[in-house]
Amino acid sequence: MTGAPVDRLVAEPPPASLEEPGSPRWIGLPGFLAFGFISIGGPLALAAQLAPTSVVDAGASAGLVLLLAGAAFGFPLLIWVRCSRQMATPGGLYGFTKAAAGPKVALAQATLWTVSYLLYLLYTTASIVYDTLPALWPGVSTYQPLLETTIPVALVLAVAASRRVLLAVIGVIAVLQLGLVGILAGVSMGHDAPAGSFAVHGGYGDLASASGHTSLLFVCASLPLFLGGEVRAPLRTIPRGLLVTSGVAVAAIVLAVFPLAANPAFLRAEMPGVSQADVLSSRGLGLAVGAGVALSVAGVMLAEYVATTRLLHAVSGLSVQRLGWGLGALVVLAGPVSLLDPHAFYESMLKPSLVALWLSQLVVFVVYPRFAARFGGIRPSDVVLAAGATAFAGYGLYVALTGATT
Repeated sequence: MTGAPVDRLVAEPPPASLEEPGSPRWIGLPGFLAFGFISIGGPLALAAQLAPTSVVDAGASAGLVLLLAGAAFGFPLLIWVRCSRQMATPGGLYGFTKAAAGPKVALAQATLWTVSYLLYLLYTTASIVYDTLPALWPGVSTYQPLLETTIPVALVLAVAASRRVLLAVIGVIAVLQLGLVGILAGVSMGHDAPAGSFAVHGGYGDLASASGHTSLLFVCASLPLFLGGEVRAPLRTIPRGLLVTSGVAVAAIVLAVFPLAANPAFLRAEMPGVSQADVLSSRGLGLAVGAGVALSVAGVMLAEYVATTRLLHAVSGLSVQRLGWGLGALVVLAGPVSLLDPHAFYESMLKPSLVALWLSQLVVFVVYPRFAARFGGIRPSDVVLAAGATAFAGYGLYVALTGATT
């Protein structure tokens, strides 16, 4: 990669183990968009749980907080977009870092990224089973050990299935999420749509802190970059797809959450979107939203699982199938181990995972000017983007290290 001409677009071939005769690139724009939607939080988990909780201390300005968060997220997003216009690789961020700073720095970046997402895959099932589901169904405790061990198996089987099955699963998760986010937004705005939600209320410190924390929720939007070896016309599809999925997801979340400025009690509920649906619509919708949140988080796990196998393939040259089974074995074994103390298991891995995540992103943003210099020269906007994205990742690292909350 480091020897490629600077005046040409670079696209690495797909992993050999993924090729089919006559169809080496098998993911079209619809499949890529679906993968992008499930990666970004997913949208329902953000709209119904994470974003409302994040804006709570500036709840009267919930709409403004979300707009500012989207703008802050624009710095890393535009770096990913610009890099993906020049290079498509199963290594994703690793490939960009390698082109900019060489193999040693890239390997360090890939190691940090892998540690982060491996830990996430190991501990997130415990979060779903012991935090999310009990808030919906108190009687789920009887089934928690079964769910803790079977959800990872379901993820492994989905990834190990045929390409069509995998894309079908991803598509179903994406459509269900977006549909429920749309319904939740309709219910929210149908009850109240306060224009004051987009104005400043209270202190600027709370506004800035809430906006910064909320912007960090979108970081997993970089996961589709690791499909660079499998997407048709990747140098067009990937940057456009990133912009579409991020734009639609942010807009949908804004529409679902900004009305809560008129009903701040919902922001402090255990699952704000579920409470909102229960009170403003029906218990049935509340249960559907809650189940969708759990599915949304599982969808992010699926996207991370897929992305991790592609990165490890790019680094090691091993087949994606072999890596998938090896990674799957770790994920499945984590279920029984976590049963010893699910909450301690989750808490022990959360901070290291977040620290490694933000360090891995920080490397990408710091070396981005060198990437831009190699592919056509540095523009003033590249410097601005690098500075903004570095601040974004630096803030994420600060939050991870200190446990700072809004």
